[in-house]
Amino acid sequence: MQALESLVRQAQEQAQGRPTPEQEVARVMTICNGCRYCEGFCAVFPAMTRRLEFGALDTHFLANLCHNCGACLHACQYAPPHEFGVNVPRAMAQVRAKTYTHYAWPGLLGRAYAHNGLVVALALALGLTLFLVLGMLSRHGLAVPSGGNFYDLFPHNLLVSLFAPVFLFAVLSLGVGVTRFWKEARTVTGDQGLNPPAAAEATSAALSLKYLDGGHGEGCHNDDDRWTQARRHCHHLTFYGFMLCLAATSVATLYHYVLKLPAPYPWPSLPKVLGVVGGISLAAGTAGLAWLKARRHPLHGDPAQAPMDMGFIALLFLTATTGLGLWASTGTAAMPWLLCLHLGVVMALFATLPCGKFAHGVYRVAALARHAVERRLPNPIGLGAD
Repeated sequence: MQALESLVRQAQEQAQGRPTPEQEVARVMTICNGCRYCEGFCAVFPAMTRRLEFGALDTHFLANLCHNCGACLHACQYAPPHEFGVNVPRAMAQVRAKTYTHYAWPGLLGRAYAHNGLVVALALALGLTLFLVLGMLSRHGLAVPSGGNFYDLFPHNLLVSLFAPVFLFAVLSLGVGVTRFWKEARTVTGDQGLNPPAAAEATSAALSLKYLDGGHGEGCHNDDDRWTQARRHCHHLTFYGFMLCLAATSVATLYHYVLKLPAPYPWPSLPKVLGVVGGISLAAGTAGLAWLKARRHPLHGDPAQAPMDMGFIALLFLTATTGLGLWASTGTAAMPWLLCLHLGVVMALFATLPCGKFAHGVYRVAALARHAVERRLPNPIGLGAD
């Protein structure tokens, strides 16, 4: 049904005389395939040289290889205001946005978040916070405990029953989406499975953000046309900060169920150290990304995706800052209210992970893996960067 809806929308756009995002990527890739000046910039262009035609599935694959560093736009002799109007970052970003909803499960949530990301993110976080506040007040009344033990406010089993379904939904939804993407990408990159060398190459490229170096190791462009590594560094702070926070929760779970050591944990216990370091890294990374997004060149990316981008950044930033505030407020009257806010933001973050910008990271890793497999196969054209 989702694929049919996509075909209907494409047909409607064609009937109105506007190219679909997939058709625009096909157009610019055809021009780039004749030029090949940017052949060594990133994974997109070696993958491009293996193709003479660019169907919808090819464009979905290529769009998720693109890291939107902007190097090709600034190097292109056919970029606007040239009559060819070649803008690879924007064309790829528009197709990438379509893949979020095309592969999202359930599709309705993906479409809602794509158009109103910031509003949906904040409204969901506030709604869940209010739900938790009302639950806390119904349990304790106005005599809310202000100690350092979260379980005095919400029993452990209650928190598990609230968060487990949301977390499992996010895992299931992302799993369904990336499985759909992998199956379709496999049809255009060769039917071979993932082998250890390809897996190692893709993992290294993903963890190091190899293709955010602009093809020259100098980074992305700012609005003033200068190279900068700031975007790469902020992405690293955000990703590894998020992973440290997730590790803190995982270690605390092991402490509780395996070692029979219930929270709260003192400083400097491992869950606390991981959570604080991860929270600081996540807050710094997301604040940097928001600042850099405001300074990016106006031709980079797709302006229509700003609400979705900012919705994801806002939830990550609020997750980090409310978590750090919660730690700092231990033993004070503010702790119960900050706990409700933090839990509401975290639930909203995980509920929207499958249909927002987090999904592009998962699809990008899958695209890098398929690229690593494909480049080990004979080039069907015979001439290319591989």
